[in-house]
Amino acid sequence: MGQIQVTFRDIPPSPSVTHQIEKRAAKLETFFDRIIKCHVVVEAPHRHSRHGQRFHVRVDMVVPGKELVASHNLDDAKEDAHAAVDDAFNDAERVLEEYARVMRRSVKDSSKSPHGVVSKLFGDRGYGFIQCEDDGHEIYFHKNSVLHGKFEKLTVGTRVRYAEEDGDKGPQASTVDVAGRS
Repeated sequence: MGQIQVTFRDIPPSPSVTHQIEKRAAKLETFFDRIIKCHVVVEAPHRHSRHGQRFHVRVDMVVPGKELVASHNLDDAKEDAHAAVDDAFNDAERVLEEYARVMRRSVKDSSKSPHGVVSKLFGDRGYGFIQCEDDGHEIYFHKNSVLHGKFEKLTVGTRVRYAEEDGDKGPQASTVDVAGRS
């Protein structure tokens, strides 16, 4: 697991709650093993004079390319901090399971991924552009996106499969796999 951060808001930090969070966060790796960061917020959002202090827990998980959040409605806040932690992590496990299922499905569907042709290549700078078959638009790719270390073997005209995502400056290929010459 990557970095785990625990934040207490409007309540003093609790070593027992922190320990429980660390144990549950470590267990998240069994659902998805590429978690980059896990930030858990334990807070007492409001006080009820009849019910005493209530606790709300939110689990923010950063995975490659996405941030996943597990959180109950504030109206579902628990009177016991440990119960609130358990509820939040049960939700986090479900969120991660679903994300892992979607990721596995997208890997299986890679044969259906879009195709294109390398249209520009700047080998000395480690990047290039792919002209997409479907609509002809160009997308950027970096040499680190090319699978199996085949960047050095690419030439203009090489047919590739790719996975497109939004980059800082427009569309880019997150993975590029050589499909043959066009």
